[in-house]
Amino acid sequence: MNNQDTSEYGISSTKKSSLVEGPSVDYMPRLPEDLSISIGLIGAGSISEYHLKNYKRAGLNVVAIANRDLQKATAKRDEFFPDASVYSDYNDLLQCDAIKVIDVATHVNHRASIIEACIKSGKHILSQKPLATDLDVADRLIKLAKQHNVLLAVNHNGRWAPHFSYMRNAITSGLIGEVVSINFSLQWDQTWIKGLPSFEAMKHMVLFDFGIHWFDIINVFMQGEKAEGVYALTKSFDSQVYQPPALASAIVSYEKAVATISFNAHTQLGESDVTTIVGTKGTLRSQGPGLNEQAEVMLYKDGIDSCTSLQGSWFQNGFLGTMCELLCALEEGRVPSNDATSALTGLELCFAAIESAETGKAIIPGQIRKVTTI
Repeated sequence: MNNQDTSEYGISSTKKSSLVEGPSVDYMPRLPEDLSISIGLIGAGSISEYHLKNYKRAGLNVVAIANRDLQKATAKRDEFFPDASVYSDYNDLLQCDAIKVIDVATHVNHRASIIEACIKSGKHILSQKPLATDLDVADRLIKLAKQHNVLLAVNHNGRWAPHFSYMRNAITSGLIGEVVSINFSLQWDQTWIKGLPSFEAMKHMVLFDFGIHWFDIINVFMQGEKAEGVYALTKSFDSQVYQPPALASAIVSYEKAVATISFNAHTQLGESDVTTIVGTKGTLRSQGPGLNEQAEVMLYKDGIDSCTSLQGSWFQNGFLGTMCELLCALEEGRVPSNDATSALTGLELCFAAIESAETGKAIIPGQIRKVTTI
């Protein structure tokens, strides 16, 4: 276990004096023993900044960056890893035998062919989310990775957001018993997408590009239990400044539990993000002005209200946690918890929600194998 101080990754909050301290739950990213494992990055778009800045802060070893626009790769190299090589063709990067792990941070439309090439070159892979827009393609990539003895993980970074990571590990430990309800209520300002073609053309921007994180974490919180159905809807309103519907809601039903999501991606005043998980033995709640500012988790259990202050943020812990889990799994000869197989159920929920929003009908997860309208 690496003993590097992880306090540098986050922020802390002062505990409320009227509450007792909550139970200790391990939620911080765990660094690999060997920080020198060579990493190559394919895709130097805007999201890659969060990958690279957190890898650099943790001392990970990025040795190559590839992007079709070589200037973008060079700029990211110069800012974060000055000694890294840069390529305009990712196939040239794959020829480097020293690289053990590839971070594929490209758009989903180009991702499957790149992942396939990485697998065939014998590299272990962290794929940006979602893994695919077609479950048959996802299944094929998973099978191919197994055939080549390659680890294929997915960058579902929300699993390592401090509040979500605390909650998932608290649930796994049995702290609140069996989960009976999950409620997400998010009101945030995403008006910055106005005029950006990649977002303006995305009909289900909220349910797909953003919501995939919540469908994934629902599956994690429910510990893989099979959902019975998904009902979702989206709405636009006259004064919103971008094309995709800004309002979206979804209900995911289980045999003995229900998960609900309420999204408003056009909240210009009074942003808020609240997660409440009710179990048979207790309730967990986190709230803040946004997904990246969740400074504490409340636990209501046995008549005692407690509060745990959290270190870090989604954009720090999350992007570091996904890569470090893959690196630790590689060191320890095991399957990472963010293995591609673990992402399939979340994809099923997301695809079902999109189909439900299109048809107005409840959809059984797994019934929709492919989404074409996103």
